[in-house]
Amino acid sequence: MENRGLLFIPDISGFTKFINETEIEHSRMIIQELLEVLINANQIGLTVSEIEGDAILFYKFGESPDLAALYKQVENMFCAFHRHLIIYEHRRFCQCEACLSAIRLTLKVVTHYGEFTSYNVKQFNKLIGKDVIVAHQLLKNDIDKHEYWLVTEKMNQDPPSLASWMNWNSSAKATESGEIPFHYTQLEQLKFALPADPQLELELTEKSKVASATAEFDTDIITLFHATGDFNYHHRWQPGVKAVEEVDHLLPRIGMRCRHILDTGEVVMYASSYNFNPDRIEFSQTDENKKTSSYFILEKITDDKSKLTIDYYLKKNAVNKLFFNLVKKKKKEMQLEQSLINLAEVIKEIHLKPNVG
Repeated sequence: MENRGLLFIPDISGFTKFINETEIEHSRMIIQELLEVLINANQIGLTVSEIEGDAILFYKFGESPDLAALYKQVENMFCAFHRHLIIYEHRRFCQCEACLSAIRLTLKVVTHYGEFTSYNVKQFNKLIGKDVIVAHQLLKNDIDKHEYWLVTEKMNQDPPSLASWMNWNSSAKATESGEIPFHYTQLEQLKFALPADPQLELELTEKSKVASATAEFDTDIITLFHATGDFNYHHRWQPGVKAVEEVDHLLPRIGMRCRHILDTGEVVMYASSYNFNPDRIEFSQTDENKKTSSYFILEKITDDKSKLTIDYYLKKNAVNKLFFNLVKKKKKEMQLEQSLINLAEVIKEIHLKPNVG
């Protein structure tokens, strides 16, 4: 039985092929997060047929939504996509090529109305029909920029202006079965109206610095950042930390959490602040109950020499601070000094490509 319905394909592009294992893994995770953002931005009852690499094949049987409603869906997905990238750009710890280039990823959307049907293979719902082929063929076209919305003529012979900046263009895709006429409009203008990512404040205003340690290392600042900012290295250089377990499987950024398995129990830590400059990197890690924070200051001395300062903070409380100074301060300072010695050995094992982390 033939069916008619809407085919809706948002497609991500902009990643180059990476050879570094970290970059391959991070590019995969970035795309995975963005695909989830697009799925969560579905507001018109689209059904996911399948994930196709960097694209999603959505469909909806029945009459197609009018172009105004369809544009709202496109706008919602496009803005959610770029808001996610802006937030990641401001909060990411990682300096690998995949993470550095994430902000330059683009999104195009192809919409086509036609005939197709679905069938099930176990838990998977697949689509079949000539118009499914047409929709995929339209992803490859001669449009210069890669942030646009494409509408086939089957949906509307003369698409209206749905926003003051919108400008429709016409073209056609040559296929073995003939030309497929379509209209398209660029979407880049939507990015200019996105709100700025709010500046995150350091969580140190209600804490007091009670211990500190500083050391210089024969390494570049990015390698030093990689060693200190990645939770997975903590058990290698922080005294008392026997193991580290991920709580959230996230790309390294503000908000990521891990569980430190200690000699005395366990504690959940999270990345609480971050500020990046090529010559100075600052970030903090705070326990889940916000009682303690470690504040890291990394400073570039030369291309191959960097300085690290670790400041340890306690939540402001006169009694607790007095007790710490009398009972725990000396031990904590010794731990910090030992951690810097241990860190020097860990750094020797980290080999990064120039200017990445």
